[in-house]
Parts: sequence; C-alpha cells; structure tokens
Amino acid sequence: MRLLHTSDWHLGRSLHGLDLLEHQAATLDHIVDVTAGENIDAVLIAGDIFDRAIPPVEAVRLLEDTLKRLTEHAPVIVTSGNHDSAIRLGYGSTLFPQNLHVATRVSDVGTPVELADEHGAVLVYPFPYLDPDGCRHELSDDDEPLARSHESACTAAMRRVNDDLQRRRRDTHDGRARTVVMAHAFVVGGIPLETSESERDIRVGGVDSVPSAVFDGIDYVALGHLHGAQEPRTGHTTTRLRYPGSPLRFSFSEANQEKSITIVELGPDGVAEVSAIAVPQPRPMARLIGALEAILTDPAHEQHLESWVQVTVTDPGRPQQMRERVAHRFPHLLEIRHLPEGEEIGSGDGVANPNTIDPLDVARDFVHHVTGDDVTDAELHCFQDSHDAVLAAERSA
Repeated sequence: MRLLHTSDWHLGRSLHGLDLLEHQAATLDHIVDVTAGENIDAVLIAGDIFDRAIPPVEAVRLLEDTLKRLTEHAPVIVTSGNHDSAIRLGYGSTLFPQNLHVATRVSDVGTPVELADEHGAVLVYPFPYLDPDGCRHELSDDDEPLARSHESACTAAMRRVNDDLQRRRRDTHDGRARTVVMAHAFVVGGIPLETSESERDIRVGGVDSVPSAVFDGIDYVALGHLHGAQEPRTGHTTTRLRYPGSPLRFSFSEANQEKSITIVELGPDGVAEVSAIAVPQPRPMARLIGALEAILTDPAHEQHLESWVQVTVTDPGRPQQMRERVAHRFPHLLEIRHLPEGEEIGSGDGVANPNTIDPLDVARDFVHHVTGDDVTDAELHCFQDSHDAVLAAERSA
C-alpha cells in the first residue's frame, strides 16, 4: 500500500504581508498530481489545514476543491491541528463522501479508518489535535482528569488504540494488521528536532513535547506540526515516525529547507520504504546581512535578485532611504531591518525564534527589568495560568 503523507498546509497564511493563496493553490495542484501519478492508495493530511481558526473564504473554497479532486483518486484522511478550529473543520463530516474522513472529535480516538490491500488490513488511527486542557477529562479512564501535558494526552489516546487492536486480534484471531497513527504534536526522540519561527507555541504547563516511545509498536506515525521534514527516533525497531514538513516555506527561518511530501510504502510486515517528493517553491528565499553598500553592490548577491529576501543592514547609523535603495536592487524584498554590527536581537543567525524561548523566562526577565526584583513563585504561577488560558482560547476558537 502506498500512502501520501503531508501536513501543515496553513491555507490563508501570508508571508510578511504577501498573500500566499495563489502559491498554495499551485502547491495543492502538485499534491493532486502526485496522488494521481504515483498510484497512491490513501492520502494522510496531519493537521494545520488552515492557518487560523476562522480562515478566509477563499482558503475554505481552495480546500473544498482540493479535497474533491484528491478523493477522485484515493481515500483522504484529514486531522485537525493546533491552528485549526476542530469544530469548523469537522462540520458536516458525517455527510462527506465515503472517500473523505475528517477526524476532529476526541470521542472518536481509537476508532480506525480501515483500509486493505493484497496483504490484508491497514488500520489508520487519526488523532485530532489533542489539546491537554480540552481532552484531559474525555480521555481519562476514571473520574480523575489526566495530567496537564501533551504526553499524558497522547499516552491515553494510544491506550485506546492498543485496546482496539487487542480486541480485533481477539475477536478475529487475525495475525497482525499493519497500523498507522496520525498525530499533530511535538514528538521528540534521540536527536534534536529542527524548529522554525512559523510554528505556534503549544506549551501547556510549560511543556510542549511527547516522547517518541509513546507510539512504540505502531508501524508508521504520520506526524504534523513541525515545518521541516525530519524523523524523531524511537527505540522500537519497527516503528517509523516522520514529519513531512510544510509543503511551502512560511518564514525566513525555513529558507534552506527542502520542501517535500512523503510517500510511505507498506509491505506485508510494515514499512518497506519512505521517500520524499520535492514540492516546487514559488521563489527561493534568502537572508542577506551586511553594510548597506555591500548589500547593494556585492556581486555574490546577484543570485538573489529574483528571491524573496530578508535584509539586515549593519551600518552604525540608519542609512537614509534604506528600504527604497534595497528594494531597487531586490524587487522581491519582504523584510528589512537595521541592526548595527555588534548588537544582537536573538539567535546566532540574527533572528530570535520565539518558539525556543520559554514564556516563563520572558516573564522573569520582564519583571526583573521593570522592578529590579526577582519574580515570586505566586506571580509566576499566575502568569502561567493566564498564558495557558489564552493559548487554550485561541485553539478552541
């Protein structure tokens, strides 16, 4: 069986004020063409379909058209991500055609979409985005809610998956169906994962990660959330986890990422092969840093004249007509800023990634900067509760 795995379409997103919908439409055309040309048996879309809970009308229409075309070639399984409104994305899901499965309800966790090929059954267990604050009661097996963490939520979801698998094996006396789980989460394994500026913070209680071992025993875990294609490691030799990454670049922190979609080949005993198919990008992206004169005259920058560029000018004083002069050479300039050499605004590459900074650390630094005193435990606890409440409200909108 051949599965196409993609995620993080973020329909309706803009890039520094540039509307990306036209480019997103071209990307989705490419995904439809790959589905048709590669004899795909099922398409898995692992969350963050839209960029915000209430997407633009044009983005909704683009999704509708894309799903219609995809389902003409293969079954399509869609899950909600942390950017999506599960209620809006899942509206009318019981009325959808047989080839379209939209998983947005926590109550359905543990119920698979059943597929089959010449080797037997393939069970796909789609998880909607499991916001710990929104599902810790529903996923609990008793009167006590789950701990407030992504790990607890995913562990409880996997308990339902394993219960279903055991029941099926007991009732059917079947050997072993091949299994796939779809999850939108920050799953960590034995190697550091690459994050980007365009991924929204999903910390709850100060923690955002799920250990890869939670999914041990599953053949393939189709992940969403991270925008770079990568694979968390697990100690289980037969379990393969993968982020396909977003099909488009959504920030300059992704400028060097090769964007792709993933094709998974399932053999009789599990994953036989995983491969990436490149997704054409509308333009290259480049970060240019230096004195204004060098930015305007360096021949090495000729290769970026048709790129979307982010320029950081390092002159001691802010040059006059800085934006106009840079835009004259680079007509696709999207962002420009002045940062005198020697000053820092964050990470070593000149850009602060907010997703690598714990909001609690920001609060501590702010209180100390304003008052000169250290934050108290009570103040920190109050901030944590308020921060989590705001994030929960955004995710449930």
